[in-house]
Amino acid sequence: MANQSDNSIAFSAEELEFLAEDEIVEIVPNMRMEPLNLISGDFGPFRPQIAAQVPLWLAVALKKRGKCTIRPPEWMSVEKLTQVLEAERDSEKFQLLPFHYVEISRLLFDHAREDIPDIYMVRSLIEDIKDVRFHKIGTGLEIISKEVTYALRLKNLSAMEANIVRPFVTKALQTFHKLNTSEAIPESGSVPNRQHQAMNPRDKRVLKGR
Repeated sequence: MANQSDNSIAFSAEELEFLAEDEIVEIVPNMRMEPLNLISGDFGPFRPQIAAQVPLWLAVALKKRGKCTIRPPEWMSVEKLTQVLEAERDSEKFQLLPFHYVEISRLLFDHAREDIPDIYMVRSLIEDIKDVRFHKIGTGLEIISKEVTYALRLKNLSAMEANIVRPFVTKALQTFHKLNTSEAIPESGSVPNRQHQAMNPRDKRVLKGR
């Protein structure tokens, strides 16, 4: 119960993966099927060997049934990831990656590993990128113990990285805000504390493919 407030701020790994499943990916069907009219949009028609764009959750569902192959996003190539890793190491800034790059890569590793060229190198590069970015996050958070401002900006964080940082930053800033406010309160007045509430992940209807 003591950690309930912290848990209400951070999403679970499963919730982040759930949100990432709405990202659009490209598949190559091996079957013929008429368009799917879904709440999130219309997808198809599907024809053998003709690429189509669908949400990741639908791509995984079709892949599990042997109905398609999944084309990894361009950013998941060895060449692109190598460039990102070098840039991450050479710069204090975070390089631009898809907001759900961790969850997308994990889903593809789990369900479409045979569709990913050089999968072991790709997996290793993504892990190295995560490690470098985590080190930057740790370095950036050190400023909280030295100088607190009303906003801490870490541009280009991914969903998973922001999720890890959010509880710590929120709690720290609330503590400093409380201390600063108590010092500024006149003897005859009081200032209420402001609580930061995290937005709950949006609901997604469970849809079954035809």
